[in-house]
Amino acid sequence: MSQPGRVDRQAGYILHAQPYRETSLLLEVLTRDHGRFSLVARSARRPRSDLRGVLQPFQPLTLSWFGKNELRTLHAADWDGGVRALSGLPLVCGFYLNELMMKLTARDDPEPRAFAVYDRAVRELAGAAPLSTALRRYELKLAQALGYAPALNRDSEGDAIDPRRYYLCRDAALPERDEHADLALSDRAARLSGEALLAIHEDDFSEPATRGQARQLSRVWLSALLGDEPLASRQLLQAIQSLSD
Repeated sequence: MSQPGRVDRQAGYILHAQPYRETSLLLEVLTRDHGRFSLVARSARRPRSDLRGVLQPFQPLTLSWFGKNELRTLHAADWDGGVRALSGLPLVCGFYLNELMMKLTARDDPEPRAFAVYDRAVRELAGAAPLSTALRRYELKLAQALGYAPALNRDSEGDAIDPRRYYLCRDAALPERDEHADLALSDRAARLSGEALLAIHEDDFSEPATRGQARQLSRVWLSALLGDEPLASRQLLQAIQSLSD
């Protein structure tokens, strides 16, 4: 007889893990087709548990579970290829990925595009991509995938972005034509070139000027989305956002 709510071999990642009762783990997981939710990994902390070496953060997994309540039960977990383990500054950046995902997503709200953004970011942190590029892409693409921020190829009037013009980006709204380039901006706005906006839209972060303006845009978008609610360390966030190649 099948178990209620049984799901087999779903692509997923562990966002957070903590001890649960005497020998188990309480996991916060992100899955491709079922979103973010909590799982109990029973007996996972026992010395001979097959799960001890598998349930690692920043490793692509296939997860199987059962249950329909808020807290479900892990049935099986396996590595799905694996990536190089994060350490040092990439590991700190990985914790930032996880915290931002948990702040911006709701439980049990499937969003495969957000999962794809996270998966790419983890692989970039584990690879040779510049950390600043990986983080800017993650921040901006995650906000767009979740529907919190617009595409960047059209302005607030519905016209195509002109690479020769400059635009104001306020909160997480469509870019506005900048008719007053000499005016100072508040913390809730950034001035970007049309060229940079189009490069970001095309996922091209190869130019230093694009990466610098992407950092300004991500600051504005995250301020609009998170408000005054701090991340675990506001200083850490500022340090990460000030990374340069």
